[in-house]
Amino acid sequence: MAKYRVLTAVAAVLLLSACTSFNPFTGEQQISNTAGGATVGAATGAVGGLVVASATGTDPRVAALIGAGVGALAGGAVGAYMDQQEAELRAQLQGTGVSVTRVGDQIILNMPSNITFDVGRSDVKPQFRATLQSVSLVLHRFGKTIVDVVGHTDADGSEESNLLLSRQRATAVANVIASQGINPNRFFIDGKGESDPIASNATDAGKAQNRRVEIRISPLRAG
Repeated sequence: MAKYRVLTAVAAVLLLSACTSFNPFTGEQQISNTAGGATVGAATGAVGGLVVASATGTDPRVAALIGAGVGALAGGAVGAYMDQQEAELRAQLQGTGVSVTRVGDQIILNMPSNITFDVGRSDVKPQFRATLQSVSLVLHRFGKTIVDVVGHTDADGSEESNLLLSRQRATAVANVIASQGINPNRFFIDGKGESDPIASNATDAGKAQNRRVEIRISPLRAG
């Protein structure tokens, strides 16, 4: 059975920097329907190590958070907890251009790239940082959740460059959010490149929809 692979601090700094190459770990299995990503491990590159998903499909964040004393949710408490968090996110993000969608017990934030990044860039626009800080505020209040940050691109350019850009952008968003005092062990970052479109890449409007970063917030459950 495959084990988790732990990266050194030096490798993790390189991985978390949005301005450097992102190691895709293409041989690894997925967590929460994302493949080749990694848990953040610490905010803004101040890292002690990263854990990459193994073929077991087990999410390493759950054990880490529960082991650190974060209480897991169970039963009817899950829905009520996510209801409250959804309401606060909708209030905080109203008018920002970020959409909030509820799918079961998961909350999905869709951040179009036109408000988040300049064309071809992976550094977050200065004016968008306030929006990410609003997300941090809610995540701080609702600590019993785990957070997947996944980048996406349109189909222009090479598959390889799109994959790299999507992962760099996801990393940049996660770093800004985590830098506001959010437990970095809650995060999982990845990029899908052009492989998961939500609209046609045959039109400019469709391409614009496909260029996005999604944040998926899920309840922390034991087992």
